[in-house]
Amino acid sequence: MPGPGHYRHYSWEHSYFSGKTRSYLRYKQRMGGLETGFEDVLATQDLIMGLLIPRSGSNTVPQLEAPDGTWIQDTAEIIDFCESAHPSPPVLPGPSRPRQDLASYLVELLADEWMVVHGFWERWHFSLEGDWPCHLRFNEQQWGAILNPNADGEARRASAGQFFELAFGISQPHTDPRGVYAGLLQLGCDANTESAWEASSLRILKRLEEHFSVHDFTLGGLPALGDFGLMAPLYAHLFRDAVPGGALALHFPLVTEWVERTNGNNALNARTYDQKLYSLDENSKLVPRPATSDGGAWLDADKVPATLLPLLAIFFEEMWPVLRDSIRTLSAYIASDAHVAGAELPGKTFTASPGFEHLQTGEGALTQDFQIGGSSGRRMVTAYHAWRLQRVARALNSYDTQGREAVADMLSTFPDGLELLELDGMLGGCPIRKEGGQLFSQAPRSTT
Repeated sequence: MPGPGHYRHYSWEHSYFSGKTRSYLRYKQRMGGLETGFEDVLATQDLIMGLLIPRSGSNTVPQLEAPDGTWIQDTAEIIDFCESAHPSPPVLPGPSRPRQDLASYLVELLADEWMVVHGFWERWHFSLEGDWPCHLRFNEQQWGAILNPNADGEARRASAGQFFELAFGISQPHTDPRGVYAGLLQLGCDANTESAWEASSLRILKRLEEHFSVHDFTLGGLPALGDFGLMAPLYAHLFRDAVPGGALALHFPLVTEWVERTNGNNALNARTYDQKLYSLDENSKLVPRPATSDGGAWLDADKVPATLLPLLAIFFEEMWPVLRDSIRTLSAYIASDAHVAGAELPGKTFTASPGFEHLQTGEGALTQDFQIGGSSGRRMVTAYHAWRLQRVARALNSYDTQGREAVADMLSTFPDGLELLELDGMLGGCPIRKEGGQLFSQAPRSTT
């Protein structure tokens, strides 16, 4: 049971990002770092309208209410807040382990803001009536739990079905794409690029399968920030949803086992982080040892596992060119007459932000050409990516000279990897501030 003055985590089980913070909070609590514990609160429509939106200005989950009344919206801020208040055990290696630290941030960013397309596609493609296999009824069941929680099972499902039609146009996603189906197009997943996105997803899963055959977590035998980042796409959308969940278990059983291990639930066979394995001594007494790989710890000497480097390579091959170009596009928009300094900018990644649709669709000023797997497409630009990159830049700036040299050595092995060391200057034209769920520009910083 949570202790007095506990945290409240407002979430959904089927939410992309809730899996990230729930597994993180569960880890901190079970390892003794979250003394008062936390309560996982189902964010029903009543709570969203009456509590979350008034407190943060956002209807997205998860959101966290701290014991002192502080309200935190966004998983990056939730983890940063909790790490500051409850530093042990850490999930970020920090400046004393700069290579592992940067690797953690990059894996988290890849999972949060690139694999979101993989997760969206897996859930909503297999929710189309008439397609096979189809998990529409399961999807209605899980959404109905938050849309109409007091109704019986069939009524909950009916509520979700009505919502899917009204908000997403689920019966005609190709002729009148709305909601998540429009969001996939705005994220650059269309008929021309769909197969390339699918290949990207399989590529990531194959490399994770290879990594988890050697190490139980991204940095060794304990979870780090990258593990919790990966829980966002891999738990709710690829593990828990019916169709991709079956495929994941069949083709990537070690990734499936990692999900159970990192989620810390129903994971006895998966050797989770606070578990012991036992052998018997000569007197038949139990002798414990850490259940996870690498002695139940991160690799020593700031080593990034060799099996994790191919995953980081995907970040630089696929995602980094898109992020780099998005910074340029956003900087040009902020400097233009179309934007007033200090005004609001498009927010979270899922779909074009209300009021900015004309800028984030078609050939709008906040769209960009991109490539994935040899296919060309166009996708929206969001200020959220720049705000997240500011967090990476702060980490880079915290490393001492020796640490930056170590990071440079690692980055030099990736295509355009050394560009990341110039990130702070690249972001000078688009500094972003965040208030609750809203993003705003600030006066551009000098890069000289």
